[in-house]
Amino acid sequence: MQPFLIPSSVTEATAIQRSLQARVVLEGPVSQHRYVAALDASHPTRFSKVKGASAAAAVLWDMQAQKVLEVATATVDEAALFPYVPGFLSFRESPVYLAALGNLKHPYQMLLVDGQGVAHPRGFGIACHLGVHLGVPSIGVAKTLLYGRLERDLPEAAGSAVRLMAGGRQVGWAYRSRARIQPLYVSPGHLAGMEEALEFVRGIRTEVRLPEPLRRAHIEAGESRRGSADGGSGV
Repeated sequence: MQPFLIPSSVTEATAIQRSLQARVVLEGPVSQHRYVAALDASHPTRFSKVKGASAAAAVLWDMQAQKVLEVATATVDEAALFPYVPGFLSFRESPVYLAALGNLKHPYQMLLVDGQGVAHPRGFGIACHLGVHLGVPSIGVAKTLLYGRLERDLPEAAGSAVRLMAGGRQVGWAYRSRARIQPLYVSPGHLAGMEEALEFVRGIRTEVRLPEPLRRAHIEAGESRRGSADGGSGV
């Protein structure tokens, strides 16, 4: 595997995204994969009691049993990360995600990432970046809309989905996981088709807004960051 490239500027980051985007494959039978690593990260804010530590969690989810098999976390010094710039989240969060994935004891077959796939201004969100870098299927599930527009109004019923369009083509889905709550934005990252990505996410147990493995990853990442104040080691 090639080392993960950290750019020195937004200009360089843009060039890297455009180069790697050509390697994205938007097709693949993701339904056959049983073991999914769900990823979320937690960063300090100006209100955080724990300063300087960012954390990520990788939750290994069994699609067949619909349960968590393993949780791995990693923390890094916030100062070591690429700064937060909209549209370049992958350069900030991927290193700590890769560290968390490296701490899993059991193998995973694909990734479910809290972030964008191809629903991104340059068609290369964090789910694409991690999928291409690792050579595994990946799907992005974002809580906020970054790019594109809904083709039509999204029905209030649970499981509803409408196409997310940009430049006359589909880049993802607005998906309502639970009735009458804010939608999620689902888009394939790598080695996953547009329809397949939506159906895969629909097939995951969801008790609140987020699919359960991403909900657990969100909780575990936050706890890991807060726990770093008690002397946890970084990577």
